[in-house]
Amino acid sequence: QICNQHNAEAPNLEQVFHRMAQTEPNLDHDISWFLLPSYWAKMVVALISFICFANSYDGDFVFDDSEAIINNKDLRAETPLGDLWHHDFWGSKLSSNTSHKSYRPLTVLTFRINYLFAGGFYPVGFHVINIILHCTISVLMVDVFSILLGGLQFSSKGRRLNLAPKTSLLAALLFAVHPVHTECVAGIVGRADLLCALFFLLSFLGYCKAFRENKEGHNFSIFWVLVSVILGAVAMLCKEQGITILGLNAVFDALVINKLNVLELIQKLLRKDKSLENAGLLRKGLLFRITLLMSGGASILYIRWRIMGTGPPAFTEVDNPASFADSLFVRAINYNYYYSLNAWLLLCPWWLCFDWSMGCIPLIKSVSDWRIIALAALWFCLIGLICQALCSEDSHKRRILTLGLGFLIIPFLPASNLFFRVGFVIAERVIYLPSIGYCILFTYGFSLLSRQAKKKKILAVAVLGILLINVTRCALRSSQWRSEEQLFRSALSVCPLNAKVHYNVGKNLADKGNQTAAIKYYREAVRLNPKYVHAMNNLGNILKERNELQEAEELLSLAVQIQPDFAAAWMNLGIVQNSLRRFEEAEQSYWTAIKHRKKYPDCYYNLGRLYADLNRHIDALNAWRNATVLKPEHSLAWNNMIILLDNTGNLAQAEAVGREALGLIPNDHSLMFSLANVLGKSQKYKESEALFLKAIKANPNAASYHGNLAVLYHRWGNLDLAKKHYEVSLKLDPMAPGTKENYNLLRRKLEQLQKKGG
Repeated sequence: QICNQHNAEAPNLEQVFHRMAQTEPNLDHDISWFLLPSYWAKMVVALISFICFANSYDGDFVFDDSEAIINNKDLRAETPLGDLWHHDFWGSKLSSNTSHKSYRPLTVLTFRINYLFAGGFYPVGFHVINIILHCTISVLMVDVFSILLGGLQFSSKGRRLNLAPKTSLLAALLFAVHPVHTECVAGIVGRADLLCALFFLLSFLGYCKAFRENKEGHNFSIFWVLVSVILGAVAMLCKEQGITILGLNAVFDALVINKLNVLELIQKLLRKDKSLENAGLLRKGLLFRITLLMSGGASILYIRWRIMGTGPPAFTEVDNPASFADSLFVRAINYNYYYSLNAWLLLCPWWLCFDWSMGCIPLIKSVSDWRIIALAALWFCLIGLICQALCSEDSHKRRILTLGLGFLIIPFLPASNLFFRVGFVIAERVIYLPSIGYCILFTYGFSLLSRQAKKKKILAVAVLGILLINVTRCALRSSQWRSEEQLFRSALSVCPLNAKVHYNVGKNLADKGNQTAAIKYYREAVRLNPKYVHAMNNLGNILKERNELQEAEELLSLAVQIQPDFAAAWMNLGIVQNSLRRFEEAEQSYWTAIKHRKKYPDCYYNLGRLYADLNRHIDALNAWRNATVLKPEHSLAWNNMIILLDNTGNLAQAEAVGREALGLIPNDHSLMFSLANVLGKSQKYKESEALFLKAIKANPNAASYHGNLAVLYHRWGNLDLAKKHYEVSLKLDPMAPGTKENYNLLRRKLEQLQKKGG
């Protein structure tokens, strides 16, 4: 559908574009840089962006990838696709009070497709898609920067002209190799930012297409304006920042299409000047398009708010300490300090960290804090740029500076704490889109310097050096994102005061079995943040395993005192109390954990173990049954049920439970072993033998498997096979209980048989 509205006092768009090309200075004229055909320029950008992050292709799942991908049930085929539209990014129901309300169903859908095509959680496919997305976005940036820096003009055939091929290439390269993008590309969870950026740019380019000249000579296409709104909605379904493109499209329309002078407009509004219509604000086309953008944006935000359900998410003080400060002055000062740090990451992205929370950036509580200088520097630069953007007599400078500031600031607004509290202090991933504005301002500044400089080639070499340094930094940072160990350790030098960094290093060491080193880092995390309940819980767990029960109990008791609804800590406290033989307290701790987390299979499992120790067999069986109902693949609970029923002589019931368990977990060798024991006692030797052999095939080095199979053959009368498996069992474990005695009995029996035969 094409809109055919004209204003008698406004020039048509063909005249505007023609005059723009004639009167506006060309940035390319001032710089000494490569001039490549459009196709080759895009190929160069794609290749260099690929080189920057190629070494992340075979990295592991790291940091938030565990929760967003591995533990996210929305990726699995058994989860209905419709659930994606009612769950948050992490797989929790949006209606839940614990949900982070991050609504990104299209991003989760791409994860699910990755999972299905790979046939499981294999990170290579996830990483490759992220690299391809960044390369695609970087290529699109060539077109976007050619419009933002050179203006929008079409040929007589309706083909868009690139009026700034040199500067658009430079800006696209700056974007492609910026090290702050590493988190988005090398971290799989960063796909939300990549997909959002992709549709963000497509929305902008679609909006530009609305002004392509056509055969009828109409002003603009309503169709492409609506397409732009829809693509903005799609961007928001990938990540919340996507909605900001609608505001940027409106800014672009006013400044580039209608050549609005913002300062002149403000002055006329203040004077109530009757010539406002000549200023361009009341042109029918502009008002109509802005109305479409605003209506679309308002509708999208309303639907998003309705889907969110229970209001904004609830974050804790450790996530964003400044937002919990009582003083408005302290909040304002620290928010602005965070902005200055984000700006510094764009200017000098050398110190990068996967997490900037938990004491990494101590609060500014007084104006005597030297860090106030950073705020002053930020606002000095911003105010200077804004004044130039509003007051410069050069319309070209006004346009580029305003667009640069717009793309720098507007996409950052959702992360600014101005409209709602966010769950982080600084997040490098949220600078992905604002870096577009930085690249515009950097490139424009380079062109101004080149215009004044006598030796332009020296400046060009300096910029080329910056690009090479950034490529190197991207490659180094990508290698750090390949594994959690490298990623977490890289943060120790950047944020030594961040308790979460020490916690994650400790957790990584504990997962690898290095408990002694893990304890050191967990203790440091608790020292830095005495209320860090997750560090207390993990440290208590390790101390429990090392039989340091007294300190473990103290830590876990403190954790539940600080956070009374911390279900995992209550369960672990119950395990410690059980080990200390304080059974009543342990039972109470388990039930408190279940009270705070209704669906807690592991807690039911441990509760069952407590009841088994107390010979409360029916209660134990009920607890384990609850664990298997909540988690059908809970092998330990199934095994304990089979063993308890076996030990109490309920062989028929034990057999029924074993068959039920194997029906749900057919490849679990421990279940095969337990059921084989039951079948052997029931004299179902053939079936028992088959299960023993299957279990041994799955786990050939288990001495008990060979030993019990030998017992079966011994009972069955297959003495040679019994002798063989007794010997294998003793070879694997010479101290296996009972096996040596049974083997000696068998040998005596074989000797007796040989004597009788002789």
